[in-house]
Amino acid sequence: MSRPPTAATADGLQLSFDELDTPLRDTTFVVVDLETTGGSSETDAITEIGAVKVRGGEILGELGTLVDPGRAIPPYIVELTGITTAMVRTAPRIDAVLPTFLEFASGAVLVAHNAGFDVGFLKAAAARQGLPWPKFQVLCTVKLARRVLGRDEAPSVKLSALAALLGADTTPTHRALDDARATVDVLHALIGRVGNQGVHSLPELLDYIPRVSSEQRAKRTLASHLPRSPGVYLFRGPSDEVLYVGTASDLRRRVRNYFTGSETRGRMKEMVALATRIDHVECAHPLEAGVRELRLLSAHVPPYNRRSKFPMRGWWVTLTTEAFPRLSVVRTPTEDALGPFRSRTDATDAALTVAEFCGLRTCTTRIGKGQPHGPKCPPRDIGGCTAIADDEEGYRVGPALARALIRGEDDTPLERMRSRVEDLAAAELFESAARLRDRVAALGLALRRMQRLAALAAVDELIAARPGAEGGWEFAVVRAGRLASAGVSRRGVAPMPVVEALVASAETVLPDAAPLRGASPEELAVIARWLEADGARIVRTSHGWSEPAHGAGSWEDWCTLARTARAPTVSDERQHS
Repeated sequence: MSRPPTAATADGLQLSFDELDTPLRDTTFVVVDLETTGGSSETDAITEIGAVKVRGGEILGELGTLVDPGRAIPPYIVELTGITTAMVRTAPRIDAVLPTFLEFASGAVLVAHNAGFDVGFLKAAAARQGLPWPKFQVLCTVKLARRVLGRDEAPSVKLSALAALLGADTTPTHRALDDARATVDVLHALIGRVGNQGVHSLPELLDYIPRVSSEQRAKRTLASHLPRSPGVYLFRGPSDEVLYVGTASDLRRRVRNYFTGSETRGRMKEMVALATRIDHVECAHPLEAGVRELRLLSAHVPPYNRRSKFPMRGWWVTLTTEAFPRLSVVRTPTEDALGPFRSRTDATDAALTVAEFCGLRTCTTRIGKGQPHGPKCPPRDIGGCTAIADDEEGYRVGPALARALIRGEDDTPLERMRSRVEDLAAAELFESAARLRDRVAALGLALRRMQRLAALAAVDELIAARPGAEGGWEFAVVRAGRLASAGVSRRGVAPMPVVEALVASAETVLPDAAPLRGASPEELAVIARWLEADGARIVRTSHGWSEPAHGAGSWEDWCTLARTARAPTVSDERQHS
């Protein structure tokens, strides 16, 4: 039985090429060189294009043509290249040549000596013609040479100097096709130099160009066991502690990037230096990976992660249970709470805004049952108290309106807020209008977020599907806002038996009475985005999934617009019907 060819890494391990990305010998390169009327891609034009397509050391094709720049060629350019205005007078214009070149280079890696210059001219020409620029991988042989060759060996990285140093078969002549052929020889020589350093694929070559310590590069073997599938990875330290948690659609490729020059964050380099092994959790699809990442962050609180380590830590605004209820900022939500807010200050601002426009008191004085409110409050007509009434019966209207606002049953307070903003703007009290506008926008978006997530959490069981990237279906079983099960049915596999198996094995969830029923707000948000993406469809639900008719959803556009700090006007189009 024959074995696949292998490549030696810098530390002596043999990795078969089928374990790496496409090897360089199987990568198609198109090496391009241009001659131009000058150095500016905006004001100068191309006079000649030369390109060589090569793979595995074999030339697959060549393209070379003069180009009419539509203007006279400056004398110093004629002296440098030998291309005269008379020579290009009958040549095709760039609008005829460029589509041919793009077709010739399609699907290949674009290589040039000082690639910024050549690619810049080609992109500018494409933009002037209204042609979309393909997403080429670009390799610059100047940068590669400077990385591979020391300054003692190569004081200059000009093409002529490198061609002589590396023994190129073609001598550069400042003509496009000759220089492209010389660049091919330089490219092959440089690739040969890095092969014994464990660089065998295009991603490894691109990542090799930035300087990476040998210790960081040697640790890439920690990723050799990872699969090419979605999942979560955990870097562990000397005491087996979790240093960092991340998610990826391709575990091996993502983790290998930490050991290359593409990782420039000092914090991550420090983490990699401490890492001794990498664990992983393979997932059915990216949604499961995203949810498992959040749960692992909460469980391990890794020191090198900055976000999502305390998903249940937040501030909530809730009504007290006094005879004259008021809004209080708490850590633990109640049934009619609003939140979560990142900071106590944000929660307090929202509470004051709701109190003002729903008629709730803001004083903290305890008022016994049967006692009136207000004897010690400043008069209302000077803005001293926002309570709607001083007797219990009349005061009940305010808390009821606040509950209805939070639940999405009545948006009258939002209407009042917007009207006040418009009145202040009409009276040319623009600073006061702007301050209130910002408060209303923050409150409206907080209501919108919570009601959107609460609507999903309210469904006891929801089974949804999305088309898989390679055919088939991705499935999610969501129970009370938690991902209870996830799986896929491959192309050609009947989906419903898979669904039933996922439901049968799904996690049991015990919700509470809070607005999000005890689910993590961040997990709910990840699931909601997945469900709202194109192609998602509901397979089955325990009951309807819907947001409240008078909730903040219809206010989202107004609030988002308000956040742009545009001065509010009475003529603003009302988004709410």
